[in-house]
Amino acid sequence: MTESERPRRRRSRSRRRRRARLRRALLGALVVGSLVLAAGGWIGFRGWQARAHLVNAAGLARELSAQVVGGDTDRALRTLSALQEQSGAARSATSDPSWKLGRHTPVAGDDLDAVRLIAVAIDDLARQAFPSLLRTDLTSLVPASGRLDLARLTSVSAELARVNDSVQGTRRNLATVPADKLVSQVRQALTDLRGEIDRLASLTAAADQGARLLPPLLGASGPRRYLLVSQNLAELRATGGMFGAYATIEAENGRVRMGRQGSSASLGRFSPALKLPAETRAVWTDLPGIYPADVNLTPHFPTAAALYREMYRRKTGTTVDGVLAVDPVVLSYLLKATGPVLVPGGVPLASEKVVQTLLNESYQRLDVAQQDAYFASSAAAVFDAFFKKNVNPRVLLSAFDRAITERRILFWSAHPEEQRTFGDSRMAGTLPEQDTVPTVGVFLNDGSGAKLGYYLRPTANLTVGACRPDGRRELRLRVTLRSTAPKSGLSESILGLGLAGDPYTVRTLVSIYSPAGGSVLDARLDGAETALGSGTERRRQVATANVDIGPGAERALEVTVLTAKTGVGQAELWLTPTASPWTTQVHSAPSCDQ
Repeated sequence: MTESERPRRRRSRSRRRRRARLRRALLGALVVGSLVLAAGGWIGFRGWQARAHLVNAAGLARELSAQVVGGDTDRALRTLSALQEQSGAARSATSDPSWKLGRHTPVAGDDLDAVRLIAVAIDDLARQAFPSLLRTDLTSLVPASGRLDLARLTSVSAELARVNDSVQGTRRNLATVPADKLVSQVRQALTDLRGEIDRLASLTAAADQGARLLPPLLGASGPRRYLLVSQNLAELRATGGMFGAYATIEAENGRVRMGRQGSSASLGRFSPALKLPAETRAVWTDLPGIYPADVNLTPHFPTAAALYREMYRRKTGTTVDGVLAVDPVVLSYLLKATGPVLVPGGVPLASEKVVQTLLNESYQRLDVAQQDAYFASSAAAVFDAFFKKNVNPRVLLSAFDRAITERRILFWSAHPEEQRTFGDSRMAGTLPEQDTVPTVGVFLNDGSGAKLGYYLRPTANLTVGACRPDGRRELRLRVTLRSTAPKSGLSESILGLGLAGDPYTVRTLVSIYSPAGGSVLDARLDGAETALGSGTERRRQVATANVDIGPGAERALEVTVLTAKTGVGQAELWLTPTASPWTTQVHSAPSCDQ
């Protein structure tokens, strides 16, 4: 070899080594970079093969969901077969020897392991949960001709229990995947899939729970009587709105009918005040024990429901078996299933306008006596439509699911064994004394004595902040309240007592509840320090600010909150349901041990 050839040979070998390294780098980037999030909440990612299979599975899952909701069982069965083929192929692709070997590598192993578990989760759902859901006769979960067939409901209970067991098992398996060290694409995909399965788990748990509880609740072993109360979102309370109109619901052997109706005002006031939990009394004084309209100043629905039940018993001599609370937004969801409902002496109630009709227009055009009569006839008309019209059960169940997710349907049973079954579910409205994920509550109570809550537009942003040496974590909360109320032209019924001075100003008591075992550090209103009322309820520190919002104005409350000792970087919000939905955002952070 000549002297001139040696440098060329060295340069050639160097180029080959660089190309080899580049191919390895590109291959590694391909495996990790091809992990993508499939739209619509179903996750699909992998390298060359698994990516295609899981993206296809994502599309098929969306089709399956639409077909199940639409009741197209024949097409849903064909779609399920195709979904199982794609999810099975993805599962197979992520279980070959090379993939198994890659799962033990120090750099990409965690990501490949997570992708494998995601493929397994989707395949398990496709083969275990979805077939059972398609076999289940969902019509047994809704009433027909004024009656729920308890025998049919009992017959599907075992199938729903198996579905729920499968979904809950998948949820637990995904919960074991450590997300903090994954690459961003895989971590985001895992987070979104967990969210979707959490939602599915909530649905299947509710269906399983309903199939087991509805027979006794609807009088399978003897007559039952409940109070149905409407939360008036125009006058806010922590659980939603002031308990306004009520009706008794009587059930026996699955047949349900509406009985006595009235308003909270007709129950009067109670002196001496009913006995309250000491912490509730320390925060809200005796008001929840004096006035039926104030029982839900506290966000803990079991306390509010038990107080209202006792007030009703003392006033009427009738003891009920539980309390069910709904609001006009729930009616808007149900009316999508039933269609418009005619109300004697009033305008038809339609899904698109029922909230505006009940929470605003009725107060503008009717006097107090007419309002009570209209609300009573509206409740009866919707009740009759719900129990007597033939409606698509899937649409109806979807409406219930949305309402329960938003905490707009709350139920408390006076029978302790039944109440324990509901646990800390959203429908129970229980303020838990322990957190799985640090949860900050933002609860609104009207301080105006008016019906101006209809005009509020709320926003909440929660940011997970610094880790402290003591193991706690700071959370930064920003709540904005904007009023769309006009400056004139509202009726006396809407303006009410005008306790804020200017009758068009909305006075709102904003209560911040810390995570369980945590605390509230400080607060600023529009950038200036503000005084806070303070107390404790169910192991959560409560800080309350008085916020006045003029017509067209916006106020911002910024609060720093501490968690109990925790290593997680996630947080959650629990908000008072309002007439207009909240705009929310939660900014998570890495765990404290990173």
